Amino acid sequence: MQKQDQAAADALELARLGYKQEFKRAFSPIHVFALVFSIFGLFSSISSVLVYALPNGGPVAMVWGWGVCSFFILLVTMSLAELGSAAPTSGGLYYWSFKFASPRWRRLISWIVGYSNTIGLVAGVASTEWGCAVQLMAAVSIGSGQTWSATTGQTYAVFLLLLFLHAATTSLTTSVVAHLQTIYVVLNIVLCLAIIVALPVATPAEFKNNASYAFTGFVNYSGWTNGFAFILSFLAPLWTISGFDSSLHISEETNNARIAVPLGLVGATALAGVMGWAINVVLAFNMGQDIEGLLDSPIGQPMAAILLNSFGQKGMLAIWSIVVVVQYMVGMSSLVASSRQTFAFARDGGLPFSGFLYRVNPRTQTPIRCAFAVAFSSALLGLLAFAGDAATSALFELGVVGLYIAYMVPIACRFAGRKAWVPGPFDLGRMGLPVAAVSLLWLIFGITILIFPTSPAPDAPDMNYTVVVLAAWLALCLGYYYLPRYGGVHWFKGPIANIDIGEDETIAKSEDPTKGAVDTSTSSIDDGEKL
Repeated sequence: MQKQDQAAADALELARLGYKQEFKRAFSPIHVFALVFSIFGLFSSISSVLVYALPNGGPVAMVWGWGVCSFFILLVTMSLAELGSAAPTSGGLYYWSFKFASPRWRRLISWIVGYSNTIGLVAGVASTEWGCAVQLMAAVSIGSGQTWSATTGQTYAVFLLLLFLHAATTSLTTSVVAHLQTIYVVLNIVLCLAIIVALPVATPAEFKNNASYAFTGFVNYSGWTNGFAFILSFLAPLWTISGFDSSLHISEETNNARIAVPLGLVGATALAGVMGWAINVVLAFNMGQDIEGLLDSPIGQPMAAILLNSFGQKGMLAIWSIVVVVQYMVGMSSLVASSRQTFAFARDGGLPFSGFLYRVNPRTQTPIRCAFAVAFSSALLGLLAFAGDAATSALFELGVVGLYIAYMVPIACRFAGRKAWVPGPFDLGRMGLPVAAVSLLWLIFGITILIFPTSPAPDAPDMNYTVVVLAAWLALCLGYYYLPRYGGVHWFKGPIANIDIGEDETIAKSEDPTKGAVDTSTSSIDDGEKL
């Protein structure tokens, strides 16, 4: 009976925001936490991006760079958690931007945030799947005694297979998807703890480092000054602890979302920061000092080379197989979040083919079309890998930059828009403004450093093409919006209510006790609606 009451309360809360309940609410608070932590895929993600920390500071970047980033990222999640608690909807970021922005600009702002969030999540799926494919090929290379290495075409073929499998898994019933998150988070945490405990025990003496090297050793192969090289190493933690808005996008599938979503978001991010720091410390103590050798290893993965040195071929393959499985799970969880955001944006008519995409399968109660649309879009982005390592790096960084733009705007609009603010159960109170201010400065700083090339005076192959890809995406976004006759400026209204709020007497009275039932099915959500 209590579950039914909570489900009714959640549906009523969603209706207050203008939407009808279309998903089954099968995510519990632990499932939300598990989804966010699983998307981080802590050790497997660190493995994918260690190549950015090692040449830009080595141990100092791994240990202290991670610590600095973790602190500021946690502040960002706290600002988003406040918004998610006040108005839990799958469209989250662009919905809040519309509600709080100036009436003159809110449609355009909501449009930009919706597309930035979409490209950030799709790029996150693509980079995660590519990382998994590379790790799988690294395992095959080690198994062959390092006599074989995969071509880009072979890796891309595996990448496509992973996308298809994840789109299919994401399309299962919500209860199955939710329970899978529990399995994923347990395996993630067990792998992290196993590395923290086993690596110091297994590492031979010649690869062990003293505390001085682990905490103060600095190497710089980037060509930038030491200080700026250290800053560039932030890409590793920025990419690893990203996609935390995933909890927001499953709000409409979560029980007691106003509490479960913010707690899962902040809790998972805090644990990832602490546990990731511990992993980096252990690696700094047990990776030897031949950084160039790790970077130039024929395996193609510095983390795989470290594990090979410590555990030998058989032990390394056993551990690496778990790393690949965990990374596979990260891809599935990432696609869950991306498909839900795509569904929400299509529901509000923001995407091409929105009428086709806005469908919930009646049998599974999941957005199957959106899942495969995300997989298809990720496959197209994955083609950047054929342009070389610089383009592949742009794919990783685009996932972070796109999301950071989408995070910045609603946080800023909440305070700059001067709209009434009604907090949810998770509320920072007077600390909300200073935390938001620091968060915005950090997000701007993060975007700035992520568009810099890896070395000064780069030639074409070594350029950082993130800014090019992002600029092209934003140009398409704005071009589509202002397209004569057919552009979004002519028809995009922002979040559109798909429920007659007059159907529920309580809702109708809470909005305006002097009005009767109002059909809002074809109009944007009223600005006077409370948050």
